[in-house]
Amino acid sequence: MEKERKQRRRTLSAEYKAETVRLIQRSGKSIGQMALELGIGDTALRRWVAQAEIEAGRGPAGALKRSEREELVELRRENERLRMEREILKKATAFFAKQSE
Repeated sequence: MEKERKQRRRTLSAEYKAETVRLIQRSGKSIGQMALELGIGDTALRRWVAQAEIEAGRGPAGALKRSEREELVELRRENERLRMEREILKKATAFFAKQSE
C-alpha cells in the first residue's frame, strides 16, 4: 500500500516572484525550462509573468492590477455592509411608524 504524501503549499514572497519574473524575461529561456530549474510549477510561473505584464500596463484590456482588485474587493464589502444597514434602517423606520400610530 502506497503512503499518501501530503505536499505543503509553499508561500513565496512578492519579491521572490518579481525577481523570478525578471530572471525569466532576461534569460531568454522558456517558462517550462525555468520551472524545471527552479522547481516551481509552470502554471504558477505563467501567472506571475502575466500579472507582471498587467502591473506594467501591458496586459489585456480590462485586466485589473493587484491594487485595483484589492480596491474592488473592499468596495464590494463596503457595498454589502451599506445594503445591510439600509435594510435595518428601513425595518426600524417601519417599526417606529407603527409605534407612533
